[in-house]
Amino acid sequence: MKQPSAFTALLEAELDALAAIDRRRACPEAAGSSRVHPDIAGKPMLSFCSNDYLGLASHPALAAAAAATAAHDGFGASASRLVVGDLPAHRALEAALSSFLDRPAALVFPSGYQTNLGVVTALAGSDDLIVSDALNHASLVDGCRLSRARVAVYPHGDALAAHRLLAAGGPFRRRLLVTESLFSMDGDTAPLAQLADAAAATDSILVVDEAHAFGVLGPGGRGLCAAAGVAPEVLIGTLGKAVGAAGGFVAGPGPLRDLLVNRARAFIFATALPPPVAAAATAAIGLISGPQGERLRALLADRGQALGAALVGRGLIVRAPSGPILPLLLGSEARALSAASALRARGFFVPAIRPPTVPPGSSRLRITLSAAHEPDDVARFAAALAEILS
Repeated sequence: MKQPSAFTALLEAELDALAAIDRRRACPEAAGSSRVHPDIAGKPMLSFCSNDYLGLASHPALAAAAAATAAHDGFGASASRLVVGDLPAHRALEAALSSFLDRPAALVFPSGYQTNLGVVTALAGSDDLIVSDALNHASLVDGCRLSRARVAVYPHGDALAAHRLLAAGGPFRRRLLVTESLFSMDGDTAPLAQLADAAAATDSILVVDEAHAFGVLGPGGRGLCAAAGVAPEVLIGTLGKAVGAAGGFVAGPGPLRDLLVNRARAFIFATALPPPVAAAATAAIGLISGPQGERLRALLADRGQALGAALVGRGLIVRAPSGPILPLLLGSEARALSAASALRARGFFVPAIRPPTVPPGSSRLRITLSAAHEPDDVARFAAALAEILS
């Protein structure tokens, strides 16, 4: 038998080291059109981990829009938009986003990660200051690092600390204040009004990532900035969560869009979003902004309230979530893995979230709700959680 190369042995040693501290991960085999009722490794499961908050990922309107566009415009975009041009599906999606958010312009990227990377690195450089929330998503963190700007991290949700950091030091060409609105792992919200005040008082640019709030929270599903009456200069969102498609976007003034087209490397050097995916996202925006969106958001809120009340009543959490994300902190990697395994044995799919996704000592079950969950789904899941964690 051929012996593994030195490189292979090195990789295996690293994987063994991850396994030894319960941090080795693998992608589970999933199948099926439903993100709430998938097959995992060939077994039917009830999932409480998807970001398909409104259940649109398998909606027939999205499938129909994608199929029609694929038949007319093909599937792959084949190159970046600066090379092959904007296709009708790209223009339609950006117009829909701009209208829905009441912003002058929008620009779509191939993914949410690329959006954050592209925006932050295009707006900040070595002469600039970025003040960033301690629990911002990895894509924002990586954008900050790659920008070569001076980065100051403030304690999570502390607007006063953010203000102090923005006001201190200098001179800087530009100051950016960067935050999520609904935090992806903790499910809590940023003090957007206070952060907007801090940015205004220090002549800073407010950058808000609404990835997990867009389509779900705020008036008409327009996000937590709209709910707070805040209009950040740069509003970021994704199309792969509540929208049920894929991609990311930034909305703001027209010159922002034009600058990103010229400066955002994650846009310039990336093959554009496939036209059928853009068409599906446009169809979803139509649903989100209409009566069906209101109905789905009401269903989602009801499911979240029901699960929150059940878990508070069983002493598993202190208070119900304000959105579709409910973290159940378990501490060690081993305890989170054990809980996830016990749930899976009962037909519920919620993977353990461990470092480096979350800080050491805060491994958890990240529970997410969907409008596609039924009341009985929520009740059975709450009972299973109480059983395995009691």
